[in-house]
Amino acid sequence: MRKIISVLVIFFMTGSIFAGGAVHAKAEGKHEWNTNKFLNIAHRGASGHAPEHTFASYDLVKKMKADYLELDIQLTKDGQLIAMHDTAVDRTTNGTGEVRDKTLSEIKSLDAGSWFNKAYPEKAKQEYVGQKVPTLEEIFQKYGRSMKYYIETKSPDVYPGMEENLLALLQKYNLVGQNMSSSRVMIQSFSKDSLKKIHSMNENIPLVQLLWYYPNENNEIVEWSGITHEPKSVTNDDFQEIKKYAAGIGPNLRNDNGELIIDESYMKMARKNGLLIHPYTINEKPDMRLLIKWGATGMFTNYPDRLHSVLKEK
Repeated sequence: MRKIISVLVIFFMTGSIFAGGAVHAKAEGKHEWNTNKFLNIAHRGASGHAPEHTFASYDLVKKMKADYLELDIQLTKDGQLIAMHDTAVDRTTNGTGEVRDKTLSEIKSLDAGSWFNKAYPEKAKQEYVGQKVPTLEEIFQKYGRSMKYYIETKSPDVYPGMEENLLALLQKYNLVGQNMSSSRVMIQSFSKDSLKKIHSMNENIPLVQLLWYYPNENNEIVEWSGITHEPKSVTNDDFQEIKKYAAGIGPNLRNDNGELIIDESYMKMARKNGLLIHPYTINEKPDMRLLIKWGATGMFTNYPDRLHSVLKEK
C-alpha cells in the first residue's frame, strides 16, 4: 500500500512536468544526435577496479576518462530507486533476498564491498569493506550535472512505477535537456515496453534498446525477446522499428561461450538505419579495437581506463 501511495504522489506531482516535456518534444520534432562522438561507458562504474555500484567504483569514472557512468536501477519495498544490477542482493552484498522485499533501511544495512575483496584479492582494499548500496538520488546529489548517466531500467515489469520515479528524479536534478543532445542522461533497457513508455513521457531523452543474442535449444541464434531477427538475418525493418522510439541499440558482442555473435555487416546496417550502436561488455583490448574498426559508436566496459588507452592509439 505504501508503494502505491508513493507512486500516486509522484504521479500527481510530476504529471504536468512529463506532459510539458512530451508536448515540447513533439512540437520541436526529431532532434539531431551527434553520432560521431565515441562513448566510453563505465559499466557499473569502473567495476573492474572496485566493487560495482558503490561510490568507490563511481569515483573512478571521470579519473579513468569515461564519458558515461552506467547504472542499473531496482526499486525497494518502500519505493526507493537504488543502484544494483541483480534483482537479489545475494551476489554483491552480505545479505540475501530480493530487493523488492526489502526496505531502503534494510538495504542500507548491507555491506556492498567486502565481496569484491574476497573475489579479487589482488585488487582488494580496506576502503571497500562496508561500502553501502547507493540510492539513485544520492548519486545525483553527489555528482549532479558534472557526470553523464547511462541508466538501465531493470525488470520494469516487476517494479510498477519505476519509469515515473526515474523521470521525476531526472527532472528534479535538471538532467533532461531541451533536446537529446543537451540531455545528461541516456536510458537503456531490454524491455521495449519500458522504453516506449519513457519515450511517450519525454522524447528528449535518448533511449537504447538492449539486445541479447544466444543459441537456443536447436542451436539457432535468436534474440531472447524477439525484437530482431538473428544477426545474420537482421533486416532494415527490424532496425527501423527500433528507431521509432530509440536512438540506438546495445547488443552483446559474444555469447556465453565466447563466440562472436555480431559482425561488421550487422553494425553497418544499424548505422545505415541511423542508430547508435553500443555493444556490451567489452573488457579486452583486441575486442575494443575490433569494434572500433567495425564502426561502433561506443561500448560498455568494466575498464574505462583500458578503453581510453585504446582510443588514444587512433
